Amino acid sequence: MQAKQFEQSVVSILKRDQRFDPHAYFFLKDALDFTLKHIAEENGGQARHVTGPELLAGCRDFALEQFGPMASTLMSEWGIRKCQDLGDMVFHLIEEQVFGKQDSDKPEDFSEVFDFEASLIVPFLPLSRNAAPKKTALTKRAIS
Repeated sequence: MQAKQFEQSVVSILKRDQRFDPHAYFFLKDALDFTLKHIAEENGGQARHVTGPELLAGCRDFALEQFGPMASTLMSEWGIRKCQDLGDMVFHLIEEQVFGKQDSDKPEDFSEVFDFEASLIVPFLPLSRNAAPKKTALTKRAIS
């Protein structure tokens, strides 16, 4: 799809629903390309349809790769706070005939798959907050 056509589709969506920043749609398009590339690499170079959960994981991985510790802040600024937000955007783009879908694809495929916001924060927390606390003699006494 031509960049101009995509822009026009985003403008059309924003007339109906302004929950998401226009940049969020461009991010989603790039994240889909990123996901398709990785799936093709894992599939012997063969492209195939991407499921909702696969696209969500791709969006997470792409955001982390592109924006690092700022990924959570940026996604939040763009209105993307949970998996369902990305699903809503996907179905907006499907309505505009920008993204395709299979009959089995539905908005519920994006519901509560994982905590999207946390998935962008946890990788950057200090190890002491990432790992389960180790039980030492001192903590054993405190628990008892």
